[in-house]
Amino acid sequence: MPNSGVVKYNVKIRFEVDGIVERADIIGALFGQTEGLLGPEMNLNELQRTSKVGRIEVTLDVKSNKSSGEVIIPMSADISTTALIAAAVETIDKVGPFNAKFTLDVIEDVRELKKKLIVERAKKIVQEWAAKTMSESEEMLKDIYDAVKPARLTTYGKEHLACGAGIFDSDWIILVEGRADVINLLRSGYDNAIAIEGAKISDAVVRLSKEKSYVVAFLDGDRAADLILKELQNTIRIDKVVRAPQGREVEDLTPLEIQELLKDAVPSQQELKAKIREREREREGIGGTRYRERIAKEESGREVVVEEEEGVVLDEALTSKINEAFSSINETLEAVALDADMQQRFRVPVSEVVQRLQEEKDIKYLVLDGIITQRLLDACSKAGVEYVIGHRMADIKNTYNIKALTFNQLRLT
Repeated sequence: MPNSGVVKYNVKIRFEVDGIVERADIIGALFGQTEGLLGPEMNLNELQRTSKVGRIEVTLDVKSNKSSGEVIIPMSADISTTALIAAAVETIDKVGPFNAKFTLDVIEDVRELKKKLIVERAKKIVQEWAAKTMSESEEMLKDIYDAVKPARLTTYGKEHLACGAGIFDSDWIILVEGRADVINLLRSGYDNAIAIEGAKISDAVVRLSKEKSYVVAFLDGDRAADLILKELQNTIRIDKVVRAPQGREVEDLTPLEIQELLKDAVPSQQELKAKIREREREREGIGGTRYRERIAKEESGREVVVEEEEGVVLDEALTSKINEAFSSINETLEAVALDADMQQRFRVPVSEVVQRLQEEKDIKYLVLDGIITQRLLDACSKAGVEYVIGHRMADIKNTYNIKALTFNQLRLT
């Protein structure tokens, strides 16, 4: 149909012919046997010229010396003209020398078909939108749930000291007296507490405190806690001391009371960054000598050898990329993960990196503004990480094929 015509109706007519014919024979019968029936202005040729009839389609099936099929006549005329043409075609009784029968099957309203298609498409669009919105809503609800769900109680060290799972990744910790205190802090939203569990400070607590940049002691308000505090202060570095009200125990405090007591003890990001730099300076000393002497004294004569970090040389492109990542995250307490092509896969706070490693694949390099812990190393192994670079390393056992390095070794600090 010429561009000026818009199809409104499709006239579908079935036909049967008592002989073998071709499509051209059917078209010839349509034009020839309807010519002059309704006047010159209603001839199919004239209607095509004025764009009221489009290209006529014929489907043909020949079986047992008989021909049958369907004629589709697209029309842009009104329904009265369309009906007249359909009736005229039904009068055809010959195709060539053979008897024939033409019967109207249906007049399709193309606009109604379009409306149906539009409605169906609109339904699909709404369904897709609803599914996407629901997925986003579910994701938001999941984020909220994850933020408020109780943190996990676990243990630390060979002494199996009760603690919150957050102590492994957090740069600061809270020392409390017993397991019940840890549980109460978990309920109050603090997952980085560990129980001392006794007046004698265990090696695990000493070791963990050395790894962290900031240590808070949160003790009961009684005489026994006074003695524990003295032992703590003589054994490890304490940055802040918080006490329960006189005669009260930490395990009996409400979450609101705990949050009120700890609000001034929780270090800010700036304080943590300053503490990290301070601890690094302490560890470096003069060629590392003062650090080794201090550790030897704190360990009461036990043989402890802290080797100075030797420089490590990596591939130039890798070193450049690590340097770029280091410059980006230094003093942010964040981590950057890169794939084999050294393209960034994600950048998250250090406290979230273990969870992200469990969700991601094809991570090859991990650069973090924090401590390389055993838990982090385990997660790196499962994620396929080959290089992990941080400010310093905890007491780890690297049984994996992972190169764990510090920025000092790469001469980046």
